[in-house]
Amino acid sequence: MKLAFIGTHGVGKTTLCFDLASRLKRLDFGVDIVKEVARSCPLPINQNTTLDAQAWILHTQIAQEIAAASQYEAVLCDRSVLDNYAYLVHAVGRQPEYDQLVSRWVRTYAGLFKVPVLTTPSFDGTRALSGAFQAEIDKIIDDLLDAFGVPCVRLDRADRPHWVDAVLRAMDLPLEPPQIDLFTPRS
Repeated sequence: MKLAFIGTHGVGKTTLCFDLASRLKRLDFGVDIVKEVARSCPLPINQNTTLDAQAWILHTQIAQEIAAASQYEAVLCDRSVLDNYAYLVHAVGRQPEYDQLVSRWVRTYAGLFKVPVLTTPSFDGTRALSGAFQAEIDKIIDDLLDAFGVPCVRLDRADRPHWVDAVLRAMDLPLEPPQIDLFTPRS
């Protein structure tokens, strides 16, 4: 089972990944998180990104997902190829060869969950702080979802405390580990 949280930067995808990983571990899943690869990109990112930088990010994302899925039954992706592609589209426009790659790869996720923008990004040493840039990327993500016809669960912006429950329900997983009644009288 490979799940991805999609959305622009600064919306809480990383926190959500760790919260969900904790819950899945309590359900006895072996879990790995594919962290946001852009942070390790040796080339410019954010508003200064290039086609080469985004190609590096897309291919690294896919490679890390393949590696994680070969070892764990649950893989949580702090981004997907689709929202990584949105930054490429913002920088240089849609590219036919990447359209094809992304539209195929995005279907490998068992679930895509769109995290809404709640606030402008805060400084973390990497992410862009521009609210306008954040909104532009969010719009491109929505446009790509529509263009590729990708099913996606949109998390309710008004219900942040229950996002993990919403993901578990969408995947038909229990909200809590099953309890064994040790004190059931024998007949």
